[in-house]
Amino acid sequence: MELDRRFILLGLSSTALLSACETLDTLPGGLPSFGLTQADAARGIKAALNNGVGHAIGTVGILNGFWKNGSIQVPLPKTLRDVQSALKVVGADGIMNELHQQLNRGAEKAAPVAKNIFVDAISSLSISDAINIVRGPDDAATQYLHKTTGSSLASLFTPIMENALGQTGALRLVDDVSGQLRSIPFAPRLGADAKNDLISHGVDYGLKGLFKYVAVEEKAIRDNPAKRTSEILRRVFG
Repeated sequence: MELDRRFILLGLSSTALLSACETLDTLPGGLPSFGLTQADAARGIKAALNNGVGHAIGTVGILNGFWKNGSIQVPLPKTLRDVQSALKVVGADGIMNELHQQLNRGAEKAAPVAKNIFVDAISSLSISDAINIVRGPDDAATQYLHKTTGSSLASLFTPIMENALGQTGALRLVDDVSGQLRSIPFAPRLGADAKNDLISHGVDYGLKGLFKYVAVEEKAIRDNPAKRTSEILRRVFG
């Protein structure tokens, strides 16, 4: 029985190895693969995703990366937008404008800290996933990353965002706003969860901004030969 078991395990290992060494018929766009193996494809997709994450963080994780970027600027949560409108009527919305800016500053600070979370997800990509990604649409790798990191990424990103919002003063400003509202008749009030709402809102929009630019870089690698900066990228996407 033990000998049979060893033969079975050997057979399974051999099957996995042969699968990794199998060549692809075509590359993206229907081009011939010229002997590109499935293992090559996996390495190429991981390289593309790592490039995408690096590009995304380099784009959004800097001063004004979110704040001055109209396509990913983090808006205030609806409750705070309502407060902003009420304070604007009495000419006291300056504090809300500052809070809006510091919310975006928090997203800018948090993005670079999240890099290892993405790298871990990329490293676990399987060969079969890589084959589907190579043959998939322009953002197939980004979709894979979003699907596989989803809720866990949000959970890991939350304390990073909370710390960043604390550093920028955004959380302190929520307390200041609450105090200011008490002196204005009929103004809306902030609930006890206002800070947690701000944090979760920052996480949601912060990740959306990151994924947007991972997808931008992935498409560029697929479309533009100049973006294929390594041999494996040229082999997989060339």
